[in-house]
Amino acid sequence: MINFGVGVLILFVVLLAMSLKILREYERGVVFLLGRFWRVKGPGLIVVIPGIQQWVRVDLRTVVFDVPSQDVISRDNVSVKVNAVVYFRVVDPEKAVIQVANYMEATSQLAQTTLRAVLGKHELDEMLAEREKLNMDIQQSLDAQTDAWGVKVSNVEIKHVDLNESMVRAIAQQAEAERARRAKVIHAEGELQAAEKLLQAARTLAERPEAMQLRYLQTLTAVAGDKSSTIVFPVPMDILAPLLEAAKRQKRES
Repeated sequence: MINFGVGVLILFVVLLAMSLKILREYERGVVFLLGRFWRVKGPGLIVVIPGIQQWVRVDLRTVVFDVPSQDVISRDNVSVKVNAVVYFRVVDPEKAVIQVANYMEATSQLAQTTLRAVLGKHELDEMLAEREKLNMDIQQSLDAQTDAWGVKVSNVEIKHVDLNESMVRAIAQQAEAERARRAKVIHAEGELQAAEKLLQAARTLAERPEAMQLRYLQTLTAVAGDKSSTIVFPVPMDILAPLLEAAKRQKRES
């Protein structure tokens, strides 16, 4: 009788030890009672009755995984290889266990197909210049599909867009042509501004003859400083006119 009681006690202790589970703060336990969903437990100490209840441990922390390089054909028929990184976490442990067999694998495969589908709607220039917009489009599309699994996709980042060598050369030529075009436009704008300023100066000199004479004298001063050559410079009648008038008056007075 004593041996039987000791055996029952030992069996009870063993069952109790098997029933006690400890879950960390970021873990939850999805418990099933006789095969049917019962409740989500945790964190902390939980009790799962062996043989009657079964449970699945679910990690609620954010998971990061790389999306392998995908062959994508852009809307303008350019073939590129694109890879990305996806950040997601479980927000509903019940759905993550019941609605999908392996939410990690399912999310990874869905991310690959979504990456190809979304990027295929855009041109190459958009892939290279509008990364943030494309990241948002992929994240929203992926999150809408994983919502039924209790999974929240928080962020998607495109890492690399790889082009073949011929396309790289074509883009380099296009960039060089664009730089040449900008240089010509800037040069033409400079010529236009210079012509407008010269026109304004000519109008000012035409309205003020004395200003023209001063400019003439400044030019003579600049030319006189150069002693390497002899320059014959015509003298305008506007400057000689006062001298001729003075000579005529002196002749009449004499």
